[in-house]
Amino acid sequence: MSDLNISVPHSLPKEEALTRIKNMIQQLQREQAGTISNVQENWEGNTGNFSFSAKGFDLAGTILVNDSNVEINSKLPFAVSLFKGAISSMIQQKASALLA
Repeated sequence: MSDLNISVPHSLPKEEALTRIKNMIQQLQREQAGTISNVQENWEGNTGNFSFSAKGFDLAGTILVNDSNVEINSKLPFAVSLFKGAISSMIQQKASALLA
């Protein structure tokens, strides 16, 4: 397992950032229904725990929405960790656009 830790800065009110993140998760479920399955998310305040399966791999992690950034933390299975740089870059780009 390899740690994936991403911090995305934002200047939105925390509640707006939280709403956008939650909506994005629901949108991904719809758009990637053929690739992503068993999606679970549980929010307590500004902290979300998530898990899902993608292409045979189980992934889980947390999302923490703070006043000035969003932190995404997960552990990647070894086979997936080989693509950690590309995964991190893609998440960073999409989250930055979402929170702009």
